[in-house]
Amino acid sequence: MRCSRVLLTGAAGRIGTVLRKALAPQCDLLRVSDIRPLSAEHPSEEAVQCDLNDGEGVRRLCEGIDAVVHMGGRPSDGPWAELLQTNILCTMNLLEGARINKVDRVLFASSNHVTGMYPVGRELSHLTPARPDSVYGLTKAFGEDATAYYALKHGVRGFCMRIGSFTEKPRNRRALATWCSPADMVRLVEVGLAADYVHEIVYGVSNNTRSWWDNSNAERLGYRPRDNAEDYAAEVEHILAEDELEREFQGGDRVPFEFTGRREWLLR
Repeated sequence: MRCSRVLLTGAAGRIGTVLRKALAPQCDLLRVSDIRPLSAEHPSEEAVQCDLNDGEGVRRLCEGIDAVVHMGGRPSDGPWAELLQTNILCTMNLLEGARINKVDRVLFASSNHVTGMYPVGRELSHLTPARPDSVYGLTKAFGEDATAYYALKHGVRGFCMRIGSFTEKPRNRRALATWCSPADMVRLVEVGLAADYVHEIVYGVSNNTRSWWDNSNAERLGYRPRDNAEDYAAEVEHILAEDELEREFQGGDRVPFEFTGRREWLLR
């Protein structure tokens, strides 16, 4: 890894818990942070409880750091007022803290829900325009643009990971296309910490035979996923969504929730 002093936000979350175990042995300093109390679990770790809504606290959190892996925020849909705080204001505070402290790069936990309104089977890439499937997806699309702004305006590199279905193993047929194994998630973050780039969008997905996403941009930077959801096809292929929109569009269950649009527009 290129970066030796790393801040990991959301360190108590599902992905953060996996990442801290993998990154701690590789870092001179891994500063782990969450809104919940934490304690250091490795000699390289420094645990700091922080509410990312606190701009001054976030600026201090970024002091002496080479890179930020930003996993903090709300991982699900919800009321706009809550997502505005947790997924937009917190991200802006983090980026501003990185700018002030001259942090080299920010790895941003984006989501496949940024492009969830595309039909199943349509191949997408890092160049595909956003089609958020939820307010949550909309906040992640904002985060991608915000990291681009800070990269091009202020010199803070941005690495946006449109994370798929992060679970120990696939849970349904949709995940045969979208699954990202814990080990491959670690591999992608290691690429984001080591590669030379300005601002990039990549998909956080394993080497799935049925993937909807062309992830050659991540591969160009050095990502080599090793896991394949197809190994679990016999276990989960029969697990289908009941809702038609959920089956037809890449965002899955985020698509039919509060949907009042025109299905035919989504097929364009």
